[in-house]
Amino acid sequence: MFKIGNVEIPNRVVLAPMAGISNVAFRKTVKEFGAGMVCAEMISDKALITNNKRTLKMLEVDETEHPMSLQIFGGEKDTLVEAAKYVDKHTNADIIDINMGCPVNKVIRCEAGARWLLDPDKIYEMVSAVVEAVEKPVTCKMRIGWDEEHIYAVENAKAAERAGAAAIAIHGRTRVQMYEGKANWDVIRQVKEAVNIPVIGNGDVTTPELAKKMLDETGVDAVMIGRASQGNPWIIYRTVHYLETGELLDEPSLDEKIDVLTLHMDRLIDLKGEKTAIMEMRKHASWYLRNVKGGGQVRRQINTVETRRDLIQLLTQFKRDMELRDNKQTEILV
Repeated sequence: MFKIGNVEIPNRVVLAPMAGISNVAFRKTVKEFGAGMVCAEMISDKALITNNKRTLKMLEVDETEHPMSLQIFGGEKDTLVEAAKYVDKHTNADIIDINMGCPVNKVIRCEAGARWLLDPDKIYEMVSAVVEAVEKPVTCKMRIGWDEEHIYAVENAKAAERAGAAAIAIHGRTRVQMYEGKANWDVIRQVKEAVNIPVIGNGDVTTPELAKKMLDETGVDAVMIGRASQGNPWIIYRTVHYLETGELLDEPSLDEKIDVLTLHMDRLIDLKGEKTAIMEMRKHASWYLRNVKGGGQVRRQINTVETRRDLIQLLTQFKRDMELRDNKQTEILV
């Protein structure tokens, strides 16, 4: 357990904010697997303060999610502060997170996201303005730097701490790396050693064993798991259990995968309607069946489904096919 401001986080495993992924349907499903905290996908400050309907829908928080964090991004102080005040007063999020790590061009062009990594003074100015304007704890999600020649992780983290940030999550890649290459855990360790607020490490935590390795090597207060949780909420439960007991639990069965996939799908349908939800579930369903022996063909077929019924029929047939295959193999062995 550790604390972010006055918010108690019950364990050391946190779900990362992922654009286009971390909506309430996904977060609620992952939370049920024991995440200490879940983080929502980033929200544009300007879209929020202009009452964009789609953006306002993204503020939905289920009561089962707590503790949870809502993330905002922007490049101008006035609009960022207004957005933070809205989240502070009109949502039941526990924490307000500021994105200063998103590497995509459309965010960079707004002088937001990873653009801040080049200017510790801007980080101090923006974060302090938000902290002064809200009551909820404010945190920052950043990368280690812009590129290999501009790694200001320690300076940026210290600026955020001086500004009043209650915690920092740091991804061990630069903006130029995007999501490629290896995360630099040594810089994450340097950040942890340089500040007195909680630090959450992110990057290349793809197994329970690697989560423990990051904690041991960097001294961070918690690990943040992102892409490894896509189609695999079990990694959260297995990591929490491993960190607490040293026992490595088995991977889920095909039945378990299909059951949770279906639950996730139905929650997404409730959130977005069947047509939109099924289009989104194509990628999620493919992720759920990743690494399942014999799943290559069904994963390709998933990209053609258009209704809940289509997807259920496809999964049911796949399950039958796998059972028949397993029975035949058993007969051969006998």
